[in-house]
Amino acid sequence: MGHAAGLRAGTRYAFSRNFREKGSIRLSTYLQQYKVGDIVDIKANGAVQKGMPHKVYHGKTGVIFNVTKTAVGVIIYKKVRHRYIEKRINVRIEHITRSRSREDFLKRVKQNAELKKQAKANGTTVTVKRQAALPRDARTVSMKDNRPETVTPIPYETTI
Repeated sequence: MGHAAGLRAGTRYAFSRNFREKGSIRLSTYLQQYKVGDIVDIKANGAVQKGMPHKVYHGKTGVIFNVTKTAVGVIIYKKVRHRYIEKRINVRIEHITRSRSREDFLKRVKQNAELKKQAKANGTTVTVKRQAALPRDARTVSMKDNRPETVTPIPYETTI
């Protein structure tokens, strides 16, 4: 038997809706306001076939370059052999969500600004560089009151 290689081949689970999210689409999806420059994640919604992105863009993150009434234009970098090509695709808003990739960065920027402000008020210097997690401190376990325990499985009995 041959292998189908259609437009939606291999998307059985990628385009399926999540548990308890089947049925009609929430109104909050349509009430989201997107602006040029927003970072969005592309996640195809199987309930809407119009304006659906190709399966290759599913799960990718891009930047909005155009906003229309029901859709947005997204710039994505697609890997083709040894290089990345800028692709501009038009996708309906049902198939995109606002990306949370910059949340941690923006939170860190605010925290660093606050630390610098406090350091300036105190007249001290502060380092805002991130530090790698150091190894845990060494400790010794005393064998005096901690006798080793032998753990054995309970034998299986078939008494009926």
